[in-house]
Amino acid sequence: MKSQTLIRTNVVIATVMGALLAAGSVQAQVNIEQIVGQKVQPILPKGGGGGVAVAVRMNGNTQFFNYGMADNAQSRPVTADSIFNLGSVGKVFATTLLAQAVKQDELSLDDPVAKYVTELQRGGDIRRITLGQLASHTSGLPRVPQQYETWHKGRYTWPDFVRFLNSWKAGPNHEPGQQYLYSNAAMVLLRVALERRFNTRFAALMHQRLTGPLGMTSTALPLPRNLLGRAVQGYGAQGRPIGKPGMEGGTFQWLGSGQIYSSSRDMATFLAANLSELPDHRPIENAMAFAQKPVFTVGPHLKLGLAWQNVPAGNFTIIDKNGGLPNTSTYIGFAPQRKIGVVILVNRGNQHATGIGRQIIHALAQDQSQPPSEGEPNPDND
Repeated sequence: MKSQTLIRTNVVIATVMGALLAAGSVQAQVNIEQIVGQKVQPILPKGGGGGVAVAVRMNGNTQFFNYGMADNAQSRPVTADSIFNLGSVGKVFATTLLAQAVKQDELSLDDPVAKYVTELQRGGDIRRITLGQLASHTSGLPRVPQQYETWHKGRYTWPDFVRFLNSWKAGPNHEPGQQYLYSNAAMVLLRVALERRFNTRFAALMHQRLTGPLGMTSTALPLPRNLLGRAVQGYGAQGRPIGKPGMEGGTFQWLGSGQIYSSSRDMATFLAANLSELPDHRPIENAMAFAQKPVFTVGPHLKLGLAWQNVPAGNFTIIDKNGGLPNTSTYIGFAPQRKIGVVILVNRGNQHATGIGRQIIHALAQDQSQPPSEGEPNPDND
């Protein structure tokens, strides 16, 4: 009789504990949803077009939260599979490929870019710039060539870009390796160097070495026809349409120089890999960890990895990257010590996704300190 009573008691205890655990899990889910909903409220459209896709990675689990419209005219809501222009968040794909090649002894961060882009061997100061400097925004190159060649009109073709690079001269405030100077031009040049090293177009290289192995089937450059139907319409800050879905814009005009497109579902996979939570992809994760590691100290509250920003956030560190064009605002960030990460994709320009992403990470970490404000506020602003 005692043994039967003991068994019944144990069953009751197990049932109660299971119910409590389940309730705790539900509560955690509710809290994440409440935190995300509260923090993204300022960037939800009050009128006009646009929406927000959010992916949260926490304790090995991913949740998706979607708000607003991917395309107002088509009454198409934002989903986890809506495809957004990543803007400068796409830079971390190039630097991850670079880190992977370094880890596999296929090249070195100290290699001069002119070693691979041989047209630059006819230049001057450009021959002093290394791949590592391109990837860490310490090359000294301007944000865009027009800041140096103020007379140039229109976009840059490849011959235009080579002419600019070969004529470029360093100066006291832009010496290679000596200072932080955010540069879209440097990152585009890094793509070309990788293409030359592996004799493969950047889009194909990205697919072969990174997005293909990770199963990121909605990430591409440029966006192919079969994915265009899921591309969001981009809107300006006031909610007016800008361009067409899947449109590439910007300073440069040759194949592979435009923006990368992706979905929050794909970027959640990329986020999980950067948090080293995909055990079947250890070599890629090792490359990602290498890319995250600081290589240049800007100041006490900002260090640079290979495109990644490292910022102190109370009792932990946030590693992140942001992007923003007139019709898109993007953010990916994570706190490795807390196993928390966030992706925010907005199909409207100038929406401060960086600050909101850091607020979400802080709230999920239950850290009472102020989220950091250091880093590039508007990285794609030409």
